[in-house]
Amino acid sequence: MIADKVRAELDELAVTCISPGMAAVAVKLAEALDAIESGDSPTSQAVVADKLATIMARLRTLAPVKSEGDSVDDIARQREKRRAEARSQATGSD
Repeated sequence: MIADKVRAELDELAVTCISPGMAAVAVKLAEALDAIESGDSPTSQAVVADKLATIMARLRTLAPVKSEGDSVDDIARQREKRRAEARSQATGSD
C-alpha cells in the first residue's frame, strides 16, 4: 500500500515533528490514492499522485541533514585512528 510506504518514508525523513500538517496531508493523499479503484479514472489517480509527489518533495527538503555516515565523518574517523596509532607509537605501547 502506498500509504504504508509514505508513512515509512516520513519516519525515515523525521519531518513529522517539523511539519506535522504537511506530513498529515501526505498520508491522507496516499490513503486517497490507495482508495482509488483501478477501474476509476486514471486522471484522478494522476492528479492525486502528482499532489502527493509535490508534498513529498517539499518534505524531503525540510528533512534534517543526517551527518552520520557521510564522507566527512569517514575522514574524521580515519584521522582520529591515525592520531591514536601515532600516540601509541610515541609512547611505545600497543
